[in-house]
Amino acid sequence: MNTTTKTPIVLINGLWMTPTSWDTWAERFRAAGHPVIVPGWPGIDDRTVADIRSNPEALKGVGLKQIADNYERIIRELPEKPIIIGHSFGGVLTQMLADRGLGVAYVGVAPGQTAGVTTLPLSTLWTGTPILANPFGKNGAKPLSKRHFHFTFGNDLPRAASDELWEEFAVNSYNRVFFEGVASAFNEKGGVTHVDYGRNDRAPLLIITGDKDHVVPPAIGKAVVKKYRATGSPAIVEYKEYAGRTHRLVSQDGWEEIADYALAWATDHAVTETAAAPAAETEASK
Repeated sequence: MNTTTKTPIVLINGLWMTPTSWDTWAERFRAAGHPVIVPGWPGIDDRTVADIRSNPEALKGVGLKQIADNYERIIRELPEKPIIIGHSFGGVLTQMLADRGLGVAYVGVAPGQTAGVTTLPLSTLWTGTPILANPFGKNGAKPLSKRHFHFTFGNDLPRAASDELWEEFAVNSYNRVFFEGVASAFNEKGGVTHVDYGRNDRAPLLIITGDKDHVVPPAIGKAVVKKYRATGSPAIVEYKEYAGRTHRLVSQDGWEEIADYALAWATDHAVTETAAAPAAETEASK
């Protein structure tokens, strides 16, 4: 199949994960004829899970702006604007990149909230407790325990099956990212994750959640959508919720349905553009 005629797709992983968490969707999108780019966060890049666990030094002190700037640099090197899809904190980054006008359509899959979205269910707060409980570890890279992985990612599975996924996918945290995300929720104008919710020229954005998600329950996804819509901006923001789905939307049994919907929505709503703004105007180059 000729992939050059279809829009490229950039997939952005979330916290505690590497680009391999996107192997399911990436392979499916490539089979549909789309070039797919799955860059890792700075410090992860294309390293293996085992390597990152044994030496997490490169993850320490890295924040959301640095990660977003890195993605912006990669995207601006593409021959045309892509569809950008992010999971969890990757969904926060997707919204930050949307605010920079870098894509033709955006999908946040169980995305964390951006600045000014203060909805924080108890299960979400519990997700961050191992990191947030130690403010002196803000620039650290704390491992994710198997027990906590079961709560955050594997809550649809028996513990043994969840532990197997931990072995395959889980890496250390970027502690700074979590602190910045929570702080930004209560600092709309000055938070690292600040976006212009009322931006009229933002390409269409889809928010997807699962009703069994402990990390980003539907309440957060709905609050994010409400924040955009409250501005009265004509930019499209839509919401889709899936029953029985956890935070592992990209790989839980039945992921194909969600991937296909996300791709169909993004291609149907993609704006017609061919290139990002000149590099001289980018956040990454400032």
